[in-house]
Amino acid sequence: MKTIINGLNINYIDEGAGPLLVMLHGWGSNIELFNGVINFAKTKYHVVAMDMPGFGKSDEPKEPMNVDDYVDFVLAFVKELYPQEKEIIFLGHSMGGRVIIKLTSGIHDGRIKADFTVPKIILTDAAGVKPVKSAAQNKRTKRYKFYKNIITKTGIAKVFPGTLDALQKKFGSADYAAASPVMRQSLVKVVNEDLVPYMPSVTMPALLIWGDLDTATPLSDGRKMEELMPEAGLAVINGVGHYSFLENPVLYNKILGSFLGI
Repeated sequence: MKTIINGLNINYIDEGAGPLLVMLHGWGSNIELFNGVINFAKTKYHVVAMDMPGFGKSDEPKEPMNVDDYVDFVLAFVKELYPQEKEIIFLGHSMGGRVIIKLTSGIHDGRIKADFTVPKIILTDAAGVKPVKSAAQNKRTKRYKFYKNIITKTGIAKVFPGTLDALQKKFGSADYAAASPVMRQSLVKVVNEDLVPYMPSVTMPALLIWGDLDTATPLSDGRKMEELMPEAGLAVINGVGHYSFLENPVLYNKILGSFLGI
């Protein structure tokens, strides 16, 4: 299905009937990866999932987006398509979890005005804890800054604009290298925000589902969220990584179903 939100063509799925459950995917992902979870949850829930701006079959944003911008997008999407809903449950994976943390904490402390309440949330291998860089990562960052300084001050970047872009691709992450210029700037804005200060304001029941082998958002992040969120509980799936809902869908859906009453 298609709709227009903030001037952007947005692709989304709307299936099932019952309480509204909105799913938010992770960085570099799309709603198709949620197919298994959607098919499971739609037996008792009205499930909606959208390709966020810049991902899947949705348009790229015209300007780089930070976490607040993605929160505003979700609010605009809900207001446009589901204005009558008074309660919405959110499920997010990776970056989607990051957006949910900022959204729900904002509703709680009054920073965000919403026409609905959030009775519970599900965070799957969620982002939000800013990682501490290793010595190797710090060394790599210093090398990048050194070469960038040379390219910029010598005028090479002006004469050969592609040089700086090539340098950024070389030293950036795989996600950074694969992204368009506007999405690279968005990625930097998103990952550099630490949401730990907002977590104590996430006061509704929160199910945290994590793969113990997750290296993108390690299990220690999930433990920190469980510690800081007053009503959070952590369920660990052994032997899986950052996509626990894909790597062990049977156990993931069993845990999710217990929380949602499916």
